Amino acid sequence: MDENQDRYKRSYPISWDQLHRDAKALSWRLHDQKTSWKAIVAITRGGLVPAAIIARELGIHYIDTVCIASYDGQNQGEFTILKKIEGDGEGLLIIDDLVDTGSTIKLLRDMLPKACFATVYAKPAGKPMVDVHVTEVSQDTWILFPWDSEVQFVEPIVGS
Repeated sequence: MDENQDRYKRSYPISWDQLHRDAKALSWRLHDQKTSWKAIVAITRGGLVPAAIIARELGIHYIDTVCIASYDGQNQGEFTILKKIEGDGEGLLIIDDLVDTGSTIKLLRDMLPKACFATVYAKPAGKPMVDVHVTEVSQDTWILFPWDSEVQFVEPIVGS
């Protein structure tokens, strides 16, 4: 997060339990659409865990990935497509953990215009790019996902 300290004023840590609950809530919203998807496509890497939870909840057994590198620290905003999905996206449910600026989703929408795009978390700039999301956070919030952190001892403020 060091290179983004000026951009992010808040931190929002997500536990594994909370992520599971939020992904399940996204499953409920998707189920309410009464749509039958033929496959889930996880946007790697952040979409892998939510996609697994949603696939279980919705009984979808075909899971694929689209692999895009966009956050390399120095060239944020430049994309490298590592693995594509063929077709126009019809019948596909595209899952990611977060839509931030919406640029990754826009790239995929151009590739898969008939797909349904869903994220667990959404920031205001990217929210219009997804069809379904669960939780909105402010644009200046850094979401600390459980796979990016670990629990460790912290010294108390006052020594014992």
